[in-house]
Amino acid sequence: MADAFSSGLILPALILAALGWFVPRVFALFWPEGVKWLMLLALVSTIVMALCGAAFFAIIYEANGVNVDDLWETGGIAVLFHFVRLSLISALMWAPLMVLSVAGIPKNWVKEVW
Repeated sequence: MADAFSSGLILPALILAALGWFVPRVFALFWPEGVKWLMLLALVSTIVMALCGAAFFAIIYEANGVNVDDLWETGGIAVLFHFVRLSLISALMWAPLMVLSVAGIPKNWVKEVW
């Protein structure tokens, strides 16, 4: 059971879901208010989360003894597509929470009206 938390999918899923909630909230602290800015915030948060997902899977590969540098030498660009695909699959975990987080940002606006 401990293996499921450390190198399995439970802990990574929880971390990615938490990041999906907190990344837009942290960006919103410094982001201008407004509907157009909110859409840009959602786009930037999605890109950051996609990069976090790919990096997270690369870290899991390294932790399990797979050298990512060796994968680059043997697989080339296919390795990049593999991690992009894993990142898109991980969006099933973080995207719903990110959408809820972005949807709740306008309630804290002071200057703009939603």
